Amino acid sequence: MLKAENLVLHVEDNGAKKCLLDHISFQVDDGEMLVITGPNGGGKSTLAKVLIGIEKAESGKIFLNGEDITNYDINHRANAGIGYAFQQPPRFKGMTVQRLLALAAGREMSDQECCKLLSDVGLCAEEYLNRQIDGTLSGGEMKRIEIATVLAKEHTLCIFDEPEAGIDLWSFSMLIKRFEEIHKEKKESLVLISHQERIIQMADRIMVMNHGEKVFDAPPKEVFRHYKELEAIGLAAPQITYIVQGLKEHGVPIADDITTVAEAKDAILQLLGKDERP
Repeated sequence: MLKAENLVLHVEDNGAKKCLLDHISFQVDDGEMLVITGPNGGGKSTLAKVLIGIEKAESGKIFLNGEDITNYDINHRANAGIGYAFQQPPRFKGMTVQRLLALAAGREMSDQECCKLLSDVGLCAEEYLNRQIDGTLSGGEMKRIEIATVLAKEHTLCIFDEPEAGIDLWSFSMLIKRFEEIHKEKKESLVLISHQERIIQMADRIMVMNHGEKVFDAPPKEVFRHYKELEAIGLAAPQITYIVQGLKEHGVPIADDITTVAEAKDAILQLLGKDERP
């Protein structure tokens, strides 16, 4: 379990102090998937960097499985069990993809193991094993390889910063499938920073951040009830939420916590006396 208590971070911005994290407290339980979302500049990536040890908070505490890791550097936090996929992955000229995966795993890996990891993120595996991590790889390719390096080793907690950025729809579907498998196994906790509706709907909990503050921290159904507040900070609920709210405004007695098309279908069929559920 990860627990953060009252994390605070300021930076100097044109001579003025700007708050990036304003007393942020939350926890991620074992096997839980937390999705952090919010408008650009809300503090999401900054929070991820503080958790992994790239940035240091001015005050506050971070615990992993009850151990205080607040003063651990990035290497010690990685050894403690935190994995992190950058929003913009670094490049390593002269290093092959297979070598990078082996370093990430902490052991030598067979071609078959590497190919499985690369296939899980939508890459044609054998073509990439001996490619160098340099400018010949596109941003989308780098993103998928970066995610594969995190998946190469079991962690207590994995943090993925906008994993959907720069990848095509087929690769995204492969990635979603892998996240679903990890979540189902409940062996690792997941923190995903994302605006993508499909990722958000997978979450056990959603934390919404804006201007360095935590606005909401609750299950998806509870967060999406506040769709008007979300709109006020530049976010939107799933499209089905607006359809359901439109039905309610026209007097249809339908629940206000519906967030998926399947839930809406079941609710409407029940109202019509045609319940199709087994």
